Amino acid sequence: SSAAPASIHLLDEDTFNENFRNDDWPSRTYLCYKVEGPIQGSGVPLGQDKGILRNKPSCHAECYLLEQIQSWNLDPKLHYGVTCFLSWSPCAKCAQKMARFLQENSHVSLKLFASRLYTRQQYDENYKEGLRTLKRAGASIAIMTYREFELCWKTFVLHDQEGSCFQPWPFLHEESQKFSEKLQAILQNFGNNLNHSRVRVEAHR
Repeated sequence: SSAAPASIHLLDEDTFNENFRNDDWPSRTYLCYKVEGPIQGSGVPLGQDKGILRNKPSCHAECYLLEQIQSWNLDPKLHYGVTCFLSWSPCAKCAQKMARFLQENSHVSLKLFASRLYTRQQYDENYKEGLRTLKRAGASIAIMTYREFELCWKTFVLHDQEGSCFQPWPFLHEESQKFSEKLQAILQNFGNNLNHSRVRVEAHR
């Protein structure tokens, strides 16, 4: 596996807008994460309870996140919630890896908010099944709305001026609604698999 790079702590405003605007198609993926765990003895190293990761040619941002969480050796008797804001939803392979991680680490939960769906328009069956598998493994998957964009802005952006407010771009709501409807259509088969006693996670290739 690739060694995870040191996470960035804040994005500048331009980088946030260039990568999280849901009406654009950047070639990079940014993942902003925040960990909530027990107040006492959480096990999360100081300063690593929130951060920003981005993809490299050799490894996607989601894989870096999983490697980072595993490196913490969290107490399996406690519970940790990880909330992620992603500029792109996970690809098929990353979704399968995240599902497998949740199956093997029941003390960790994942809540994912994506600005847009991975790839522009072509959602092949592997991609759809990856998201369904991730959902069945217990992850919460949703599209970012104004509320999540604003929260991400307040938490992960270094503002040019103190007190700088999030300024929504034109058609933010419409784009968010469009992606949300597409995501729900992809996940619509989720209910048909609730009676499975075990979640089938594809073997890593």
